[in-house]
Amino acid sequence: MFAHHDDIQACLETLHSGGLLLYPTDTVWGIGCDATNEAAVKRVFDLKKRVDTKAMIVLVENEAAILKHVDVNELQVFDYIKGIHKPTTVIYQRAKNVAANLLASDGSVAIRICKDQFCQALMQQFGKPIVSTSANVSNYPTPLCFNDISMEIQDGVDYVVKHRRDETELQQPSSIVKWDEDGNLIIIRH
Repeated sequence: MFAHHDDIQACLETLHSGGLLLYPTDTVWGIGCDATNEAAVKRVFDLKKRVDTKAMIVLVENEAAILKHVDVNELQVFDYIKGIHKPTTVIYQRAKNVAANLLASDGSVAIRICKDQFCQALMQQFGKPIVSTSANVSNYPTPLCFNDISMEIQDGVDYVVKHRRDETELQQPSSIVKWDEDGNLIIIRH
């Protein structure tokens, strides 16, 4: 049994009600919500004071979940994902079954398979993808540990996960790559 049962249950209640989470991921702490709920996604944009034309990352638990949310023609992307060890977000072209306001103007979506144990347990029980965007107001630095997250963000979400709050090790955002229409890999952020 996963040790953080109460945290997971509170997260599930928050996600099901369209609420916002502040939670640890395999990279930095993230603001999260149900990635299929447009109203919840809008609340994330509002909290971050971010223009809604800038897409956000979606976390999923495995390759099968990616296929539920994008039409992938270039299956070599899965070989690439299996070969990397650093958390890496992949931008896919033809998104589906996620909130429309999560998509970039070209219809693409950024998805990362999150291997963090807490996130895996949460995603498995929730059964849907979860938004993950850095826990900061736009144009402010990305907080690299929980103590760096502003009170504005902490107070603006509906639930703050208790797990890993005391960690002081600095985390880094994920790498971001894009798989273009011709099957070429483009590195956006190392």
